[in-house]
Order: sequence, then structure tokens, then C-alpha cells
Amino acid sequence: MGRKKLGETRKLEIIKSFYLVAKKNGLENASIAKVADAMGISNGLVMHYFNTKDELLIGLNEYILNQHLHVMTSSNSKIIKCKSDLESLINNLFSRKWNQYFDDGVFYSCYALIYRNKAFNDSFKHYLLQLHSVLNSKLIEAYDNKVIYNNDIKNLSEIIFALIDGSYYYMGMFDLNNEAHQKQLTIYIKHCLSLFKYTNE
Repeated sequence: MGRKKLGETRKLEIIKSFYLVAKKNGLENASIAKVADAMGISNGLVMHYFNTKDELLIGLNEYILNQHLHVMTSSNSKIIKCKSDLESLINNLFSRKWNQYFDDGVFYSCYALIYRNKAFNDSFKHYLLQLHSVLNSKLIEAYDNKVIYNNDIKNLSEIIFALIDGSYYYMGMFDLNNEAHQKQLTIYIKHCLSLFKYTNE
């Protein structure tokens, strides 16, 4: 049991080091040799846990997605009991808190691999379904607590998720403190909030 736990700890250390190498040099230029060099260990030790770069890429991808999911779920764990709770949820989902934890360049380089690697495709699909489920459950919560009376929650979740995902990709081209960024973000959030049918209005 202890050896297995030690192995998982070492794998995580290697994945984190791979992320830092990818962030510095680009995912396409990251290699097992560069990871080993950054960690001060042999190539063989890295390959003891990850036989190929593809295995390391899949490990990195799953780690990033799990961290993203954790950020999104933990920051939106509050029960939706009123309009302001729902507005706070939507504002959080449109924010770029994710940037505090991971580099967008590495994330989208991983995303590009879904077109070439089925394991990546499956990993991203599983992650997106989980995020959809989180948003859907929060809107059901708002409905059950009579904050909103939209009766097409599933479709509403899909539309909002598409808005969030699309805006995140597009807004990544703008500086966070740029006036144009804030203006666009306000437009998206305002439109998203307009989709809700509030019970007390």
C-alpha cells in the first residue's frame, strides 16, 4: 500500500514538472529528457512511470482537467437560494479564475490533441460532461428553491455552457485588465442572466 502511494506521489511530481517544462518551452517541445533534466533525475526513472511521451501527455491532460473541475466545483459550492446567489454563480463561471492555476497555452495545446488521440478525446469528453452536470445541478437547485421557473433546465444548461466555453476561448485573446475585455464580458454575462425567468419578477 505504501509503495503504491509513493508511486502515485512520484507520478504526480513528474506530471507537475512536465507541465512547467511545457509552459516554458511549449508542449510540442517538452520531452521526457527535458523533464528528467528539470527534476535532476534519469530518463529511465521518468520512463519507469511513463513509458512514452504520449503516456505523459495523457497524465498531464487528466491532471489539468481534474484541477479545473475542482476549481469550478469548489468555487461554486454555495446553494442557490436567491437571485444574487445565481448571479454570483454566473459571474464566477465567466471569470478566468482558472488562469491562476494553469497556463491557457498548455491547456489548449492539450485540447488540440483530441483530434489526433482517442484517449485525449475521451478524457475531454468525460470532463466536459462533468462540468455540464455541475451547471445543470446548480440550475435545478435554483428551480427547486423557486429562484427561477424555467422548465427547460437541460437546454438552458447547454446554452449557458456554450456561452461560457465560447467566451473563454475568445476572451483569452484580450488582456484581463483591458477595457474591451471587461465590456465584452459584461455583454455575455448580461445576456446569460437575461435567460432566467425569475420567480419574484
